[in-house]
Amino acid sequence: MAITGIRRLVFLVEDLSTTSRFFTDYGLRPLEQDATSARFETMNGAQVRLLLRGHGDLPKGGAQTGIGVHECIWSVDSAEAMARLTADLSRDHELSVDAEGVTHFITPFGQAIGLQVWQPRTVHGAPSPSNTPGTVGRLNQPRKWLARAVPKRIHHTVWTFPDVQEAMEYYRDRLGFRLTDVQKGFGVYMRADGAYEHHNIFLANAHARMPGFDGTLKFHHANFECEDIDEIMVGKNHLDRLGYSFAGGWGLGRHRLTSAAFLYLAVPELGGDMEYGADCDCVDDSWKVRVWDGAFGTLIYMHDLPHWLQEEPVWDVAYAREDQLRYLPADPKPMLAQAAE
Repeated sequence: MAITGIRRLVFLVEDLSTTSRFFTDYGLRPLEQDATSARFETMNGAQVRLLLRGHGDLPKGGAQTGIGVHECIWSVDSAEAMARLTADLSRDHELSVDAEGVTHFITPFGQAIGLQVWQPRTVHGAPSPSNTPGTVGRLNQPRKWLARAVPKRIHHTVWTFPDVQEAMEYYRDRLGFRLTDVQKGFGVYMRADGAYEHHNIFLANAHARMPGFDGTLKFHHANFECEDIDEIMVGKNHLDRLGYSFAGGWGLGRHRLTSAAFLYLAVPELGGDMEYGADCDCVDDSWKVRVWDGAFGTLIYMHDLPHWLQEEPVWDVAYAREDQLRYLPADPKPMLAQAAE
């Protein structure tokens, strides 16, 4: 193992007051704040750091556009693993190490990345058992009553990439990430080699015909993991009562591709969506990569269907052949529609 997950997301913001208030209301614990920066943490100690434009700690020389997460710092499980990674990267990257021991660098495609030897705090979820016909999970016991969401960890994050294949090969060959699934025309899902999450990063196609996709390297969203759907919706209602409005989102739903429950909250001041998530698939190196039609993989159900998902998606998923372990464009026509012809 080497990289185990997300240690810290570093945001470029232009409104520190609004974004700091949001993360406090969202359920993260404030750690520190001054005139130009703020820091928050999830239950396992993973952090969000907000930096005003012009702050000296923002990465320099990258190609990313817009505001949002401009650097992801990945956790490394040991000093030995860090030495292996940095020895390889130093061959063709300019590395810098800060006072916290974070190694910073810029990829050939202009993305800022950091690595730090760090161990998260252990967090155990305890969702309420469910009752279903014929199976009693709770007898003489109500479900837990929650007052608000408290995210347990940062599960994954997403950027749009002008060249998904280039980014995929870099994460695979230089950082040891594993490809887990391919969503045709949309992008690829990858997990760190020391993680069990279905994905820690989604490499989205910056040229996809989706709102906000403009062909550039750009932040899209970050996922903060909750215990279950109950905590997701309690968190949403808590924000509703505080006066937040998240127009244009998908509402509560569940992805087919990852099995995960989701609730995307559009926060323009943070450059994208903050996602409450829960119950995502967990995988290891015995997992077999699948290839999905974009629409079919997106949802099992969704509260607010966008116009491009109004039609029932065509069932189109298969295990990947060796030549499909890469970014794949969308099919001109759905697979089963072609077969019917």
